[in-house]
Amino acid sequence: MEIRNLGASGLKISAISYGNWLTHGSQVEEDAALACVRQALDEGITTFDTADVYANTAAETVLGKALAGERREGLEIFTKVYWPTGPGKHNDHGLSRKHIMESINGSLTRLGTDYVDLYQAHRYDYETPLEETMEAFADVVHSGKALYIGVSEWRAEEIRAAHALARELRIPLVSSQPQYSMLWRVIEAEVVPTCEELGIGQIVWSPIAQGVLTGKYQPGQAPPEGSRATDSKGGADMIGRWMQDDVLTRVQQLRPIAEEAGLSMSQLAVAWVLQNDNVSSAIIGASRPEQVTENVKAAGVSLDDAVLKAIDEVLDPVVERDPAKTQSPARRPS
Repeated sequence: MEIRNLGASGLKISAISYGNWLTHGSQVEEDAALACVRQALDEGITTFDTADVYANTAAETVLGKALAGERREGLEIFTKVYWPTGPGKHNDHGLSRKHIMESINGSLTRLGTDYVDLYQAHRYDYETPLEETMEAFADVVHSGKALYIGVSEWRAEEIRAAHALARELRIPLVSSQPQYSMLWRVIEAEVVPTCEELGIGQIVWSPIAQGVLTGKYQPGQAPPEGSRATDSKGGADMIGRWMQDDVLTRVQQLRPIAEEAGLSMSQLAVAWVLQNDNVSSAIIGASRPEQVTENVKAAGVSLDDAVLKAIDEVLDPVVERDPAKTQSPARRPS
């Protein structure tokens, strides 16, 4: 397993991270989830990403159980705060001091650990002053409950403002966790240059575009039974943007490129995001251990310029690049 620094920080993480969004506590039975985590550990993955909202806290519990007994110092455990948890009452979401302080305690209990290596703001909160949020994160760090701070799906100007406050508060804001893939490149124009300047690394999610870049979805054909595109609880709404014949046709044209490189389609997709120098790690998920084994083979792969150019020539007409789409879903104040 390739090991990389998280941004300009001293924290080292595995180039492939294991994430349990949409699987643990919901799509996948607990025995299968435990088997996938065990396989990740066996393959050299040391970095595990979750969030309190995944399966309404159940995913953290499953991950905590799966990692129980492992040497804590040999793991990097990441979680997040923002989305509603519990009954979803008015203080059960957001980045207020109240929600952050209550959420970190709940996450640590479910994960069975005294601290998380990285605590991430899962979205930007337009209803809470950024100063309040960052001061609460500072208290979390200074109390030893988190070692580093990160954000997820924040715009470049939001990251810059948070980083300035983090410096004043003497806490390490080291990461951004955006969606990033061959098809979804919205971070490249603004977020990546800003993060490179500030020493912030990307931990990217959905490098396989919710499974579309595996090539298993064929143009003009119904999605395979049991696939994510058919599961209303498993991300069918998100994958829908790619389930267009023009996209699926172009994805199929990547197959000979992958074969020429000696890679599977999914390995090509994961290796592609890891070519970006600002990407510290790519998050993979799995419902079966063999999926973990396949995808970790992308770590350490170097794609030459000819391969990268061929990928761009195939996909360019269907790639999403609009930087405005890197943003929280919450409505901005008028």
